[in-house]
Amino acid sequence: MTADTAAGADAPADPLVSALTARARAAAHGTPAPCPCAGVPLAVRPDATVVRHAGAVAKAHAPDTDPAALTLRVATATRLPDLLLPPLAAPAPLGDPHGRLVTLWPYGTPVDRDDPDAAPWEAAATLLARLHRTPVPAGLPPMRGPAKAARALDRLHTALRATPHGPARPAARPVLAAWAALPAWARSRAPMPGPAALCHGDLHLGQLVRHPAPDGPWRLIDVDDLGAGVPAWDLARPAAWYACGLLPPDEWTRFLTAYRRAGGPAVPEDGDPWPALDVPARALTVQTAALAVTKALAAGRPLDEVEQALADACARMPSAPPPPRRAPGIPG
Repeated sequence: MTADTAAGADAPADPLVSALTARARAAAHGTPAPCPCAGVPLAVRPDATVVRHAGAVAKAHAPDTDPAALTLRVATATRLPDLLLPPLAAPAPLGDPHGRLVTLWPYGTPVDRDDPDAAPWEAAATLLARLHRTPVPAGLPPMRGPAKAARALDRLHTALRATPHGPARPAARPVLAAWAALPAWARSRAPMPGPAALCHGDLHLGQLVRHPAPDGPWRLIDVDDLGAGVPAWDLARPAAWYACGLLPPDEWTRFLTAYRRAGGPAVPEDGDPWPALDVPARALTVQTAALAVTKALAAGRPLDEVEQALADACARMPSAPPPPRRAPGIPG
């Protein structure tokens, strides 16, 4: 048992977690009756609280979630079960006594974080390519990737105002400068350029599960940011990790090659992918660095090695050319 677990053992139950557990229990067994299986919180954050009970998962979305937009996004998952994990319930989200919108999902086996060699880069790339080739459903809102990046910068500004001193403050300067150098659309200050594709909006390996559990095919999860937008945004996080030296070249090559083989439209079929990836990759680097600096400011500590690599990448951005083509197998 970890110290955090021990500390939480005597803490009062979170009312929202308890409510979600009841929802998940009812979805798993068809009744809210007592069950010996305990609910397992999978995430407890201000923007999302997720609880699993047996084969069902209940998610409370961010307090400011637009009900109509979320309904359209959940409906899209219902229509694309070969790409997106379909919900357990009707597309319309449920109301919650705590003022949060709740959706219900089947449980899927997540990526094993302790086995990086088994990371499903090819599966992720292939699912993305197929998603990007799918016509955008009528009325679906814009992909929320740039809006999430802007929110990360808002959090950094708030943290800087609240923390006038601290070892992490100098790292904020290159992050803010790199953000200001991005085009308006990447900062959520102008419409995204077209043509629009159906995008996930927040792609990382934590957004894949095997369903049916434990070893069914991979599916994408989390539709909160799903929408119409620039498909390169969905490739931006692994591209940014690669450009910062945090993702090995062979893993980046596996991902990019699989995406191209599946006919993904975000990058050319061959040649240099960076003209398409540069702006989104820079934006995701700035977003991740902003969150890292915000976290360090709150803790009153300097950046760790990974966080410093992100800040250093931001420092090179305003006047730097696109990232070097380090990965073998990428023409150009």
